[in-house]
Formats: sequence, C-alpha cells, structure tokens
Amino acid sequence: MLTTLWTVAVPSLLLLALRSTVSINEDGQFPLCSCLRENRKDLSNQNLTRFPTDLLDTTEYLDMSHNNISRIVSGDLYRLTRLCFLKITSCGLQFISPDAFCKNSELKVLNVSYNQLTVIPYLPLLQLRILDLSSNHYESYALPGFFNNLTHLTDLEIGSVKTTSVCIHDLVPLENAPLKRFTFGDCCELKKYETGTFAQLKSLQEVTLRVTFCESFDIFKNMISDLDQAHTKKVRLVKLFPDQCNISSDPFDSLPQLQFISNLTVVDTWMNSSVMVNLIQDAWKSSVEELVVKNIIYNEDTPEGFQVPSQNSTSKLRAVVLDGITHYQYQYPKINMSMELLSQLVYLKLSGSGMNILPCKLISVIPSLQILDLSNNLLDDRGFWWFHCSYEGTFPALKHLGLRHNRFYNLGFISKKTHEMKALTSLDLSFNSILIQEPCSWPSHLTELNLSHNSLGNTVFNCLSPHFQKIDLSKTGITAIPQDVLAHFPRLTHLFLSDNSIQSIPPDLSIPSLLTLNVDQNAITSIGQEDLDGLPSLKTLKADNNPFVCDCDSFWFLTALNKTLLPDWPFDYICNAPPSQAGKNMEKYQQSQQGTLLCWPGLQAAVALSVIIIITAALGITFYICDGVWYARMLWVWIRVKRRKSKNADRLLNATFVYHAFISYSQHDSAWVDTQLVPALEDSGLSICIHERDFAPGQWIVDNIINSVENSYKTLFVLSNHFVQSEWCTYELFFAQHRAISIEDDSLVFVLLEPIPTDSLPKKFLKLRSLLRKQTYLEWPKDDQKRKVFWSSLRAILQTADKSIILKEVALDVAENCSLFGAQGQRGFRVMAMD
Repeated sequence: MLTTLWTVAVPSLLLLALRSTVSINEDGQFPLCSCLRENRKDLSNQNLTRFPTDLLDTTEYLDMSHNNISRIVSGDLYRLTRLCFLKITSCGLQFISPDAFCKNSELKVLNVSYNQLTVIPYLPLLQLRILDLSSNHYESYALPGFFNNLTHLTDLEIGSVKTTSVCIHDLVPLENAPLKRFTFGDCCELKKYETGTFAQLKSLQEVTLRVTFCESFDIFKNMISDLDQAHTKKVRLVKLFPDQCNISSDPFDSLPQLQFISNLTVVDTWMNSSVMVNLIQDAWKSSVEELVVKNIIYNEDTPEGFQVPSQNSTSKLRAVVLDGITHYQYQYPKINMSMELLSQLVYLKLSGSGMNILPCKLISVIPSLQILDLSNNLLDDRGFWWFHCSYEGTFPALKHLGLRHNRFYNLGFISKKTHEMKALTSLDLSFNSILIQEPCSWPSHLTELNLSHNSLGNTVFNCLSPHFQKIDLSKTGITAIPQDVLAHFPRLTHLFLSDNSIQSIPPDLSIPSLLTLNVDQNAITSIGQEDLDGLPSLKTLKADNNPFVCDCDSFWFLTALNKTLLPDWPFDYICNAPPSQAGKNMEKYQQSQQGTLLCWPGLQAAVALSVIIIITAALGITFYICDGVWYARMLWVWIRVKRRKSKNADRLLNATFVYHAFISYSQHDSAWVDTQLVPALEDSGLSICIHERDFAPGQWIVDNIINSVENSYKTLFVLSNHFVQSEWCTYELFFAQHRAISIEDDSLVFVLLEPIPTDSLPKKFLKLRSLLRKQTYLEWPKDDQKRKVFWSSLRAILQTADKSIILKEVALDVAENCSLFGAQGQRGFRVMAMD
C-alpha cells in the first residue's frame, strides 16, 4: 500500500459546466451538411425577432441562436429549400407551426434546444438525421406518431425540466428507428421510470443520461439495467449527483451484474471520496473496460480520504481517465490505493488534477501501460523525473506519453531522458514553455514528437531526430522551412506547420516519404507545382486560411492540383488579393476565372494559332472572291511598268503619239470593229491601232498592250457582254486607266456596243459604272439616222489632238520580255490570245 500526496495548485471551486454533445458540432462543420462559406449564415446574437426575409435561397447552414424568436410559422423558411442545418437555441421559442418545415425536405440537422416549447412539435422531415429537443418545457416525454416516419434518425436528444416521469409507451415510436445516440433528461430528478422503457431501443450504441439522483437509486439502476439489455456499449452520466449530496448507499452496486456496458463516463458532478471508492471497486468487478471521470468536484467525506484496498478478482478494466478534478477542500487530497489494481491498465489519463510530482510507483508498477496522459497539470522537468524515484525499468511498455499543458522547458534534457523509456514511440510536449538550451539526443525508437504551441523559432529544426516520422511544429514561431535540414529526415511521413509565419514552400523541398503536410494559417500567397515536386508521396495537403493571391501564380494550384489532396477544400480557401478578388472563395474564382488565357501559355498559343488560321482563311476567301489573284498579277505588271518608266524616263520625255486611238475589243466583236468602226475612223484621216494588225510580232502580249496604250492619244473601248468576259480586254482597260491617272489626262473613250446588265459584270469590273459616269462614252444606236451623229461625235473626240504630233514611226523600242504569263508570253501576234 502506498500513500501519495498530490499538491493542489489551483484550489478553485470553479466547475467547468460546459455541456458537450456527441451529435452536433458547435462550430458548424458538420459532416452531413458540408457547404460553401457563402451558403452558410450565422445570425446568432443579433437581437432578431423573426427570420430575415433576405436570406439567400441557396442557404444550407443557418444559425439563429441567442435571438428573440418566439415562433416559427409557415413562410419563415419557405424559400430555403436547400436548408440542411438549422440551429435556433436559446431564443425563447414557444411555438412551431405544423407546416413550418413543409418546404425543407433536405433538412438533416435540427437543434431547437434551450427554448420554451410546451409540446414536441410536428416535424415532417423524412431526411432528418439529428434532432435536439432538449431543455424545453414540454410536460411529457410521449413522442408523437410521426417519429415512426423518421427512418434516418440516428441522434436524438430530449429533456424537459417539467417532466419527471417516463413510461414505456412514450418511446414506442422509436422502437424501429435506427437510433444510435440518445440523450435523455434535463439534469433534474426523475420521479418515475417504467422498467423496459430503454430496453426497447435495440440499436442504441451511446446513451447520455442527464438525470440527477441523491437518495433513492432504484430508478437509476433500472435505467442502467435496461440499457444493458439493449446491448448499449457506452453510457455517459451527466450531473448524476447534485452538489453537497451526502450518499449513504452504493449507487453503482449493480455494475458487476452488467454484461454489455463497456464504457462508463461520469461527467460534471459532485463526487464524494466514498462514492469514488465505490465506483472504482464496482467498475473493477464489472464488464466495464473504460472508466472516465471528468469535470468533477471532489470532496473527501471520510477522514481517511480515498482508500481502495486490494481486490481478489481480475478485472476487464483497461483504461482509466481522471480529467478535470476540482478539489472542494483547501487541502491536499489523501489517496491510499494499491497500485496493483492498475497493473493491467493499458491507458491511463490523469489530467487537470494539479499534479506537480509524478508518484514513483506509477513509473514502474504498471508494466502493461502503453498510453499515459498527464496533460493539464503542473509538472516540469524535475517533477516528472523526481530525484527520489528510481528510473530503472521506467514504463517498460509505454508507447505514447502526453505531457501537454504543463511546465516543461528544457528540450535537450527531456530528449536524453526519453532514452530510459525503451518502448516510447510518441511524445507530446505541446503547450509548454520549451526552450532549446542544449543539444538534443533522441532515441531511435521515438518516431513522433509534438512541440506545437511553444516559442521555438527556426532553430527547432536543428533539434530534431532523423528517425522522426511525425513532427508537429504548429504555432512555434517558424518563419521559413529550411529545405536543407528537412532533407535529413528520410522517414518523415507527417509534418504539421500550421499557424506559423511561413511565406512560401521551398521549391526544392525534397521529402520523398512525406504523406501529410499541414501549412494552414500561415502567410503563404501561392503554391506552385515546383513547390510540391519534391513530395511525390503526398496524400494530404492542408493549406487553408492562407492569404492567397488569386493570379497566375496560383493558376496551377487552382486548375491542375488534384483537389482530393485538400481535405478542407473548398472551405476557408479565400482570395486575399488582388482587391477585385478579395474575399472570394477560390473555388468560385476558379470556375469564373477570366484570366485563364493570360496564365496558360499553351492556351495562349492555341488561341493565337486559331485566330491566325481564321483570319488567314477569311482573307484567303475574300482574296479569292474578290479576284485577288488577278489583282496581284496586275500589281506585278504595274510594278514592272513603273520600273520600266523609271529606266526609260529620258527616252519617254521627248516621245510623241503614234496613233489617235488604240481600240480595245473582244474577238467576238471583231466583225463590227473590222467592218464599221475601223473603216469609218481611218476614212476620216485618223490613225488607229488594233491588235490584229499593229501589234509587233514576237513581242510579249502585255508589252504590246502597254506600248499601244502609251503611243495612243486615246484608248477606245468597245464595251459588250463579251468584253467584260475577256481577260485581255481587262488588262487593256487596267493599263489605259493607269496611264490616264498617271499623266492626268482624259484619254479613255467608251463605246457601248450593247447594254450590259449590272449583274453580269465580273467583280473586277465593279468600278466600270463609276468610270462610265466620269468618262466620255457613246452608245451604238440601232437607228441608222442616229448613227451619223454617233460617227460625228466619235471623230470629234479623237480629232481633239494636234495632228502634227501624230507620227507613224515608233518612238520606243521596248526590249524587255517577261515570262509572267508563261507560254502566253510567246504567242505574240496570235489574235486568239486576246480573248
């Protein structure tokens, strides 16, 4: 037998009466209702008297707690058809109309606890999974029949301060429900319980009883027995004993008869030392494998204090948790307990007890202990390794040691002491006052170290072991990740660097074995592909709550990174810059990004190439439709003419005209030209040039055309439907027009042999009508009397020039030949080429 004194560092009477629920996560991150930030609305503590009318139709999560809403009626939630989570606690709610939720068929979580409902409301919510009706004012636990239709209900909480009895028929509608977690009561004393009420709930796994007892424990024992018959594994007793309650009997004497309850938890209650002894002894003899006593006010009601003698029988007890003990008396507690009772424990937690010295026997007397949690105490380096204790055979089987929220400070000293624990693999030193005062020397069997929430800085990387597989350095004041140091951790699989001031992940960081990397809540603005190239095995990346800049630097992260690596995507991945994107969820920015073209060179090239192809095709089609080939050929010839003119400028300066007119006509109109036009003009003394007679033999056709146009005072065009279809006539018109423009004269004369319909003009003659409006032209009349006027007018036009300058000899000798038109250039005088 050993008596050990544990000092009381904080002899406060403060009781942490925080109520915890197993079903609803208070921060809203409920797995059934995962939704984007913009679809979540927290309107708690807003002094609202009714539901706002401007709520978005897409709202999925809504918290209206701590307002002044007394009623929920039809129309309040009518538009919220996607609503999945609704919390309206502590609002003074008195009435819910039967049709209040008629449009909310997607609702899965409903919490209306801590209100003033006098009846259990009608809730036709077939998808409902979690329902909290606790702490209301209904006077009966009788559940309405509609609970038979809640075939998905897994979590239910009911409790009323005005209800002191429960009958077996009250819970009949739950008989076939898939209920797994059930919370009953409102921390008040129950006067009547009908045996078998809980036994009919066959699917229960966890039950929380919020029922108070002080004297008569028959009801409590019947309830526990019914839960055991329902094969419930876990029972949680909240506020079981009222404050200042003196208990003379053993409330737990029925535990040894139970067969299925394996986890027993006592929470938020008054606990005398005598009752504590009964609890330990009865649990020792029962089927209970895990005993948890949490947040209790401990009172020694016997002079000898906590006295637990040795027990003869073996026990199934493998885990004991004493977490949060507030000592009622201002004195050291007296504990007299045989440590042999704990010799089979695998898990022991002594937290929040004010311990500042570790009992020597605890170190070596529990050979099977694998997990020891001494968090939230007053231990330091010397109190844990007390000089009065012998450390031979220290915790021979201990694998996990938790020392968080204590006063440890010398990391080098601690690292050397861990060599004494031969099986230790995990050490938690978070929330201490750790300093690096000397070199560290860690044993090779220690693979996990938690140093989070200590002021260590970047030097902490020099005090780590290459054998570590998991390292937690969250909130340790790190500003940069030294890739050269981390490269020395070949076995590292998990690295937690949350809540620091890291600005970037080094691009050459190489940890091939790393599976999990947490860099959330840092100062990282972007994550690129090169930052993760050295992490080929990465399975989980937690990077939320960083000030991301949503620009091209984040383009790969948004578009190419496999989002299954991000467990919290898209929650809390928010754009911080530029100002136009600030506050926008990165997933929404990714879907609406307009800068994709600017950020993806490959797409830029593809778009540019497509645009070039389209423009080229459009120009090509336009070029073809508008006779671009013909105009190109004309351009080439025009260039040749200009070049020729430049070369022969001096010779052309003194040149004189050879002909009064050069006649351009189609071969199909040669009969009219030969029999009427030429004889009529030449008989009047005019010198006429026609291709059949006057073109120089053997000379290129285009040169003949150019020479004839340049050596003629006028160029006369015989216009007909055949003319506009002739390619050579087109050339002659082109050169004649060019010559008229270049020397600024009126040298073009048009004779309309027949009417030419506008729709018959080829595209290269679209300007012909304009020319006819500007130039002199004559129409060949059908009436013989009118033809005399025609001939007279035509001779007058051609005889305007001084006949003295008309010479018959050729002034120019054009020597250049060109093969622009291939074989056509060799045809020379042949008349048929003119068509």
